[in-house]
Amino acid sequence: MRFKNRFGVSAMMLVICAGGLHGATDAGSAADPVAPARLPAGTAPLPDRTAERVGAFSAARMWNEELLAAVRRDRPRPPVVSRDLFHVSAAMYDAWAAYDATATGVFRTEWAEAADTAAARREAVSYAAYRLIAHRYADSPGAPVTLPSLDSLMDLLGYDPAVTTRTGPSPAAVGNRIAAAIIALTAEDGSNEAGNYADTSGYAPVNGPLTVDVPGVGVLNDINRWQPLIVPGFSDQQVFLAPHWGAVRPFAIERPSPGELYLDPGPPPVIGGDGDADLRADLLEVIRASAQLDPDDGVMINISPSAVGNNTLGSQDGQGHKTNPSTGQPYPDNMVLRGDWGRVLAEFWADGPLSSTPPGHWNEIANEVVDTPGFERRFGGDGPELDSLEWDVKMYLALNGAVHDAAIATWEVKAHYDFTRPLSLIRGMGALGQSSDPDGASYHPDGLPLEEGLVELITPASAAPGERHEHLADHIGEIALFAWQGHPADPTAEYGGCGWVRAVEWLPYQQFDFVTPPFAGYTSGHSGFSRAAAEVLTQLTGDAFFPGGLGEFMAATGSDGFDLGFEFGPLQDVPLQWATYYDAADEAGISRIYGGIHPAFDDFPGRVIGSNAGIAAFTRASASFSGSAASLCPADFAEPFGVLDFFDVAAFIDAFVAGSPAADLAEPFGVLDFADIAAFFDAYNAGCP
Repeated sequence: MRFKNRFGVSAMMLVICAGGLHGATDAGSAADPVAPARLPAGTAPLPDRTAERVGAFSAARMWNEELLAAVRRDRPRPPVVSRDLFHVSAAMYDAWAAYDATATGVFRTEWAEAADTAAARREAVSYAAYRLIAHRYADSPGAPVTLPSLDSLMDLLGYDPAVTTRTGPSPAAVGNRIAAAIIALTAEDGSNEAGNYADTSGYAPVNGPLTVDVPGVGVLNDINRWQPLIVPGFSDQQVFLAPHWGAVRPFAIERPSPGELYLDPGPPPVIGGDGDADLRADLLEVIRASAQLDPDDGVMINISPSAVGNNTLGSQDGQGHKTNPSTGQPYPDNMVLRGDWGRVLAEFWADGPLSSTPPGHWNEIANEVVDTPGFERRFGGDGPELDSLEWDVKMYLALNGAVHDAAIATWEVKAHYDFTRPLSLIRGMGALGQSSDPDGASYHPDGLPLEEGLVELITPASAAPGERHEHLADHIGEIALFAWQGHPADPTAEYGGCGWVRAVEWLPYQQFDFVTPPFAGYTSGHSGFSRAAAEVLTQLTGDAFFPGGLGEFMAATGSDGFDLGFEFGPLQDVPLQWATYYDAADEAGISRIYGGIHPAFDDFPGRVIGSNAGIAAFTRASASFSGSAASLCPADFAEPFGVLDFFDVAAFIDAFVAGSPAADLAEPFGVLDFADIAAFFDAYNAGCP
């Protein structure tokens, strides 16, 4: 029988025969004029550094890869990563723009000349990136590897890291000067970089911790609010990551009015209040997705772009794409095991520890798009083809300005609404009982709704010998879920599969010592980051479709294939496929449902936030490219950003007296003198925005 679940995935019920089924149809057939864009996982290692690679890729690309490698060695902090990506991208762009007669910088606009402009740009970009990455990752856990790697790349590029001059017209001085200015200008941007990004808002959770490997809900004072976890292998409870991030200076988004959130989706649905029915329905979808993570159930689904994707913004209503616009032909079916697909999906987009995190993953995707054979670097899809350095600095600025702003807007919403996660909801509601039958046993209005085969009450009959709840006979009257059964004893050779588990022991499909990220759920950061990136890539390339009309990641079996990290698998090849950047972004959001991290009510508004952030960032970046946008207002030195007042004057004077590069506003650059003071007050009196 055929059916379509809420997420729009067409499925066919089949029985696995001995020897298995080979489901995927090769979308890269002879009819395709362009091979699919091969998307990477967010855990890809740093490519080998060779002279051939330096000759084939731009300096900006090489430094972007170094930064992504540094991120993987660091703590998994998506908003911090997005800030680093943006600032390094802005440093590279500002260094490039110094040699352009039209473009204006983001943090600093300089005008420089060189006999060999291309060589000067490569050098200035390299010094700017090197200085900023080395500064940001000097105290990283991965610093013993990262810092020598940065020096090694400088050596390979032919530059001396010991050249620290910031005065004069040399490309090294331009790059060093720009990096120093950005370091100084962003030191007080609201992130608390000096305090290792620790919270400055005074946030405190209303709930006590939930110990993950102990059945129950811990100290749950308010089921609608975020609850910290104590995850396996740790004794301390989670600390909310960066609840102050709404105070960080953005690239392009603006507050509707003072005191309002940048991009407010409105409140989430709550148990016992507005949206109660929607919350329950979406929570059942999380449980239902958990129940589909067993490859032994034999269910095959069609994940071809012909069946999946093409959603309207903030929904999962798409019916796929009729044809591949690159080939003019229908997308072939792509039949895979549902249990493998859900697990691969959750892990490909997990982007947790040891990954480049969601913002970095989208940088890797953008890089692979550009590397697709036949791709042309034409801004907006039109005009002359750009050289690789110009394309890369512009792509990284727009892309990382977008994910930076998506982080600010999303984390502000997370802290403001402080909303709970599925782990606390499912365990907490399950501990209360069932909410479907007021006259039945274990009724509680805030309990889980019953659904036959998915959420059931354990009864003497259901727990009798030979019945489905037999192994739960000691828990009559409790709620049982048909769901993923948790991490197997040997995840390298076994997988948990699905079965009946107590609701108070339910686990999301995640890394066993990570379980759920340490911050509130509403809204989804994955959804925001991904949609923001998709908006930029669509605008930048002039086409929503991947090159060749197809993006693909092959999760292949075998010794050289893709291994799941949370448990053994996949059992069969799973080619993840997407027609458009939007389809990939939407699937990143859906992956969190299968991973048990976010319900749809987190995902859908997160996509809208990301869309707004992405469009605003691309518009702002384009204005810098054309020279119609001024650099960061040189008089706006202090919070509240966007307002010029005495605090800005005091901050400038402090910077000038301290000899800070942030106060170096006028030529001759590298020297603080009266010209810098005059430039500050000219900008202050003009009331620059």
